[in-house]
Amino acid sequence: MAITSANQLELLQTAEAVAREKMIDPALVVEAMEESLARAAKSRYGSEMDIRVSIDRKTGRAKFTRVRTVVEDDAVENYQAEMTVAQAKQYMDDPKVGDTYVEEVPPVEMGRIAAQSAKQVILQKVREAERDRQYEEFKDRVGTIINGVVKREEYGNVIVDVGRGEAILRRNEKIGREAYRPNDRVRCYIKDVRREQRGPQIFLSRTDPQFMAELFKMEVPEIYDGIIEIKAVARDPGSRAKIAVISYDNSIDPVGACVGMRGSRVQAVVNELQGEKIDIIPWNEDQATFLVNALQPAEVSKVVIDEDAQRIEVVVPEEQLSLAIGRRGQNVRLASQLTGLDIDIMTEAEDSERRQKEFEERTKLFVDALDLDEFFAQLLVSEGFTNLEEVAYVDLDELLVIDGVDEDTASELQARARDVIEAQAKAALDKARELGAEDSLIAFEGLTPQMVLALAEDDVKSLEDFATCADWELAGGWTTVKGERVKDEGILEKFDVSLEEAQNMVMTARVMLGWVDPTELEDDAEEADFDGDDDEEAEA
Repeated sequence: MAITSANQLELLQTAEAVAREKMIDPALVVEAMEESLARAAKSRYGSEMDIRVSIDRKTGRAKFTRVRTVVEDDAVENYQAEMTVAQAKQYMDDPKVGDTYVEEVPPVEMGRIAAQSAKQVILQKVREAERDRQYEEFKDRVGTIINGVVKREEYGNVIVDVGRGEAILRRNEKIGREAYRPNDRVRCYIKDVRREQRGPQIFLSRTDPQFMAELFKMEVPEIYDGIIEIKAVARDPGSRAKIAVISYDNSIDPVGACVGMRGSRVQAVVNELQGEKIDIIPWNEDQATFLVNALQPAEVSKVVIDEDAQRIEVVVPEEQLSLAIGRRGQNVRLASQLTGLDIDIMTEAEDSERRQKEFEERTKLFVDALDLDEFFAQLLVSEGFTNLEEVAYVDLDELLVIDGVDEDTASELQARARDVIEAQAKAALDKARELGAEDSLIAFEGLTPQMVLALAEDDVKSLEDFATCADWELAGGWTTVKGERVKDEGILEKFDVSLEEAQNMVMTARVMLGWVDPTELEDDAEEADFDGDDDEEAEA
């Protein structure tokens, strides 16, 4: 195949045809042709030569050129593509290092193998351009709904034609036991678009909670307009779902707007989700109120929130227990996903039993430690005293409000409590020293003797040991393992040390040891304050 005047225009026509078919820039196809012709020329003239080809975008004429670069005398490695300054003087006036000498060479005859190679280069370039186009088109559509046509099924995964590309609906992203046949129309949520070696991979989902949120956005104009906002979604795909909504217009009921006239709007979403039952719940900033709404249709008697542990205790009447938990725990599980809290459900009888047990334990503590009779200890507990520290260091007036307690009795109570606390502290320090606790740890501000003992029992015996601890190792916390929250026990958790307090103590220890420069901490704090101010200004 020779590049003659007869087929010069055919190059441009071919490039335009391929570009139209693949919906890519014709210039990319021409560049691929130039590269393929250059490869063919190198196989003819020698692979070490720097042969370049340029195709005129108007006439289609292919121009073959050889390029040689001027380099230092001792830097010549490829004599076919490089030359010294002295050699360049034969072809150029006043050559300098870095200059290039370009000379035109005759076009090459392309044999069968060279033509085949050129074809492969062009196809490869076209495929790459097509992949880039697909990726650029779909990367900004993540989080939206797309309609497609089923092409085929591979090992349970459905390949969907989405117009200018193919997408995959994995079997674990299908609702229940959905089955599709070729040419079936399917509506999906674009979960992710990734650039991979074999081209852009478009991953679809029908089980993602946001799929339901986007369906509501399509069915409810108020959501699309921003008058109603979807604050949270929880799904058990194909079975049941809960969606929390809030209205920014007092005249519009968010739940009623989502349900629609005679349930028309919510029914359209239910039909798309294969009959999935949907509970639409009014969102509330107050966690307790929101949780009561989220556990509908069950009735809740009382809610107790532990904000540090992100847990919540819900008390329900005995007859409401099964309804609150739901079939196979479905109702409480969805409510937990919706609120982002771990929920413990108990009956009123169980709650009463637990409170009675706490009352008895605190009463026994005051009876044993302060040498009180049971009735007097119960009075203290009834007034809200839970430990010896509260009795020892509370304002005297708070003890005087208890029936039968005068100033002398209150002073005696506090003296006894302080004596017990001091004795306990001395015993804890003695035991900690026996275990090997060093003075550097004992003297560290913020650690009580009982805390030092707990650390020593966990093999944290010096300030260096303490400084290597992570904040969650001290304060405890929660981690998510396979979708379930798992408790991490902290060494100082029983002393009500918060995560922030633990972090501050560890950083103080590191500064004292010289591991951290305190000026760096100040800079970080200033940056955090500055970012916070920016955020506030942006919100304003």
